[in-house]
Amino acid sequence: MSIKFKAYAAPAKGQPLTPFEFDPGPLGGEQVEIKVGHCGVCHSDLSMLDNDWGLSAYPFVPGHEVVGTIVAAGNQVKRVKVGDRVGLGWYSGSCMACSQCLSGDHNLCGSVESTLIGRFGGFADRVRCHWVWATPLPAALDPVKAGPLFCGGITVFNPIVQCGVQPTQRVGVIGIGGLGHLALQFLNKWGCEVLAFTSSDSKRPAALQFGAHDTVNSRDSAQMQKLAGSLDFILVTVNVTLDWAVILNALAPRGRLHVVGAVAEPIPVPAFALLSGQKAISGSPLGSPATTAKMLAFCARHTIAPTIEKFPLSCVNEALEHLRAGKARYRIVLENDLS
Repeated sequence: MSIKFKAYAAPAKGQPLTPFEFDPGPLGGEQVEIKVGHCGVCHSDLSMLDNDWGLSAYPFVPGHEVVGTIVAAGNQVKRVKVGDRVGLGWYSGSCMACSQCLSGDHNLCGSVESTLIGRFGGFADRVRCHWVWATPLPAALDPVKAGPLFCGGITVFNPIVQCGVQPTQRVGVIGIGGLGHLALQFLNKWGCEVLAFTSSDSKRPAALQFGAHDTVNSRDSAQMQKLAGSLDFILVTVNVTLDWAVILNALAPRGRLHVVGAVAEPIPVPAFALLSGQKAISGSPLGSPATTAKMLAFCARHTIAPTIEKFPLSCVNEALEHLRAGKARYRIVLENDLS
């Protein structure tokens, strides 16, 4: 007997989302089916809607910050079961056999599958994934707010782990938005001295509220000059071109500039800017299932959560326009009201 999932899909590039139904086919032996309770809205959803990366296929169902309950499980599923409350992020499957998967770096698998590329995403009543990518949600976390942790949260938590950021270090966060407001919370509770880069002094109160110990106006050359050689780690959460020479100059010897924002233009880096202080530039995608579970435990222990605005899924187009207009403070969550 065939079943139908209900969703909201864009029939073509540039068109609003409309009600859509599809047959997901038989449930795989290692797959789980999640009844979607809430799904976050991310700038990546807008990029995919607009086919900015040339990866989109239409009709297109966005959504990759899912929180819900497992309602079906294949006969080879482990660790999770029907009735468990779980989250699902950008990735929905990996090969489980390559050296990356076997090393625990499933997110670096060469054949890693996305939740919304080549398949239909989380703006739906149900979604499926390999059981490894369905991460149990700690009871202490609010399921209404948790969705953005599975993309925005893990995007900024992963480099803290991967780059070995130490609690004794002085760190900077560029961008106090959907990613940055979570990065400030993580790094503060990690034990670091945290500096927030802002383009406007009006953002200082919010940055301090989220965990920054101080702020610097990135457009004030005098303030930036005072930072020279003082930061061990700088996390770039924005997707815009910056004055990279000034940013690199703020790094201490052995300092690292780490990029998680999808900056479209190449980052020009003179070799001597790296050589003289043994500095590094790096980037990372979202984290592995294991790192995601660690992040959730860290959030539960330290009461970390995104600041959200809620919309019913039936008002998805209004939610997307709110995000596109730059009005979101700081993440949007859709509440499933499909019947």
